[in-house]
Order: sequence, then structure tokens, then C-alpha cells
Amino acid sequence: MVVIGVLVALVGGVLPAGAERGWVAGWAASPVVGSEIPWSSCPAGGGLRDATVRNVVFVSTGGRAVRVRLTNAFGTRPLRVGGASVAVRGSGATAEEGTVRVLTFRGSRSVTVPPGRELFSDPVALGVRSLSTLLVSVHVPGPTGPITNHPFTAQGNYLADGDLSGAVSGDFRDTPCWMFVSGVDVVPSRRVAGAVVAFGDSITDTANTTGDANRRWPDFLARRLDAVRGRTLSVVNAGLGGNRLLADREGEPYYGVAALKRVERDVLAQSGVAAVITLLGVNDIGYGATAAELVAGHRELIAAARAAGVAVHGGTILPFRGSVAWTAEREAVRREFNDWVRTSGEFDGVVDFAAATAAPGDPAALDPAYDSGDHLHPNDAGTAAMAQAVDLGALLARGSVAAG
Repeated sequence: MVVIGVLVALVGGVLPAGAERGWVAGWAASPVVGSEIPWSSCPAGGGLRDATVRNVVFVSTGGRAVRVRLTNAFGTRPLRVGGASVAVRGSGATAEEGTVRVLTFRGSRSVTVPPGRELFSDPVALGVRSLSTLLVSVHVPGPTGPITNHPFTAQGNYLADGDLSGAVSGDFRDTPCWMFVSGVDVVPSRRVAGAVVAFGDSITDTANTTGDANRRWPDFLARRLDAVRGRTLSVVNAGLGGNRLLADREGEPYYGVAALKRVERDVLAQSGVAAVITLLGVNDIGYGATAAELVAGHRELIAAARAAGVAVHGGTILPFRGSVAWTAEREAVRREFNDWVRTSGEFDGVVDFAAATAAPGDPAALDPAYDSGDHLHPNDAGTAAMAQAVDLGALLARGSVAAG
């Protein structure tokens, strides 16, 4: 990821001491190329003209200052941004009074993001509570062409005509996707030693959880880590619905490029990243991947993370018997791969998601209490169980981070 140099802006007040250092990712969304999505009203395929997107984002950790990462990662033309802001959410598309902070980019309220690039705003002083919700607004004069976006969010977002980027409220309508924004960093308290990235597919991205409720498994993990006494970590969700580890899904760009292609941008480039939890492979199994191929792909991920000094915790693939994707042959691949995750010793830690969500007496199927109904994606109770399966002691043991 290329980051344009960051300057300190005084919009919204004087920045606290240390705001020029110590950034940690508090929220992120893995971007995909703009395209038409057959069952979605997201306008990322056709693009926008003279419109404001108001993204609703749940931050895992709080802080005294924030900066926002704009994305044109998959754009084929320069992205002109006329104005942008960040605010604490009041309700709906309305900001909490007194919290709107106009963003600048090298001191300017407008900026052009080159094709294939991402860039951070200048920092702004804003008190943000952990496990709270922000509104990140971006006005584009347009026409934008296809928009780099995150299509599946389990979160309602907003869209308005004209420039409402700095407004407390306005005439916003619903839109399902996150657009133009791929991250929010904070300057956290000293107890937050870095970030853990949840790297996966739809089961990490949204599963079949309740919308607008922040019940993805990384959200439940964020709540657990926020409750830790002493040193802890923020949580970043780098899940992508439909994503595969080994290959792109031809003709379906909204599922993103293969995880092996996006690991540098979506995991290793996150501010303050200390660890990653992987949960990938079920979609590859559906496309005929072997256990040996999944092992080889995960070894690539492990090598890339280790080279960057990032700890890797391997997740076992959840059971999915009864789903449209299940066959006895695919079940054998899942079990062989999961055995390798559990016993190989190649990870810094193991998260046994499969054991945590399996039906009593039937390790090939989801527990009915955790099954959203498709026998593949867990419900709210299932994602809570997944987060509970993470050994916080093992996760926090690396380096200077210690469970309190």
C-alpha cells in the first residue's frame, strides 16, 4: 500500500501530544473492484456524480485522534474527492453535535487519489470511545467511474446528492456498501499495543449475523479484548464475502482477489498490526482444492507474515454438512486440512473454530444453535462462540503484549 505523507491538521482543535506517532488500525474494510452486483443496490458499478457517501463504521478501540484512509485501489482513473469528514455517530445518518471534523489532505480539503493507490488524511483531534460508531463522509464531484468498495457489510450506510460531507445531518438515503474508505486509524491509550487482523471470507466478513448490530465474530472478539485488563489489541476485520485463498472467482469481482494476492494490503499494511487470525479455505474446497493445496497456500501466508514480524494464528474451517456445498469428498479435505492446522506446529497459535461450532456428536455439521439456516454460515450465537474460541492468552503473549 502506498501512503501519501501525513501532515498535522488543526481542524477541530489542537492535536494531543503523540498524535504524530503510535497509530493503530481501529477499523478497516477490504476493498474490491467496482462492479454491478446482481442482488445489490450498491452503485459501485456505475459510479457516482456529485454525491456524498456516509459510511457507518464500528471502531474496535478508541483514542484521542483519528485519520481516515481513502481508497482507489482498484480504480482505473484518478478519484477526485471534493471534501470528507469524520464524526461520532448520533443516530442514523446524523452526527453527534460538535463532533464533525473536516478532513484535510496535506492541508487541502480536496484531494485526488491516483488509480491503484490509497492515502491517509491528515490527523484530526477527536475523542473516540472503543466499541463506538463513526460516520465517515466522502463527497465526490464525479463522474467517478466504477468505485472501489466493500460490498457486503451487515451495516446500513448512506448516500446523498451534492456535498453534505461536512453536515451534521441531511437528506440521506440508504446504501448497502462501504465506498471510498478502507480504514480508520486511532491514536489509542497506551494499553493498546497493536492490532490483530481477522483474515477470512464471508464467515469473517458478515456471516449471517443481525444487520446494524456488530455481531460478526471479530466484533465479539473486540469486546473481549476491550475488557482485558492491561495490554491488549484492537481488532480489524479483513474478511471478504465469497473470497478464496488460492484464486480469484472468475466473473465475480465483488468477491475480491485471492487472499494470497491481498494479504500485503489488507493485513500486513494495517497500522500497528501485531497478529493475524486466518480462516480461509471453505470456498476453495467448493472449487475442488485439495488439502495439500490449502496447506501450501497457508504456508505462503505464514511466510509473508513472519517476514513482516506478524504472528499467525491458524483457524480451522467450520463444519458445513447439509449445505449446498457439502460432499463427502469435500468433508475429507476439510478434515485433513484441519488436522494439519491443529497438529503441524507451523502457526504461532491455533483457533479451533470447527470444534467450537460443531454439533454435539456430529463434527461435520454446525451446531443447530449456531446455524443461521444454510448450514454453512453461523448466526449471532455462532459468531459469539467463534470469538470465545480465541485463546486471549496466546494471542496477547507475543512481544510486549500480556494478558492482564
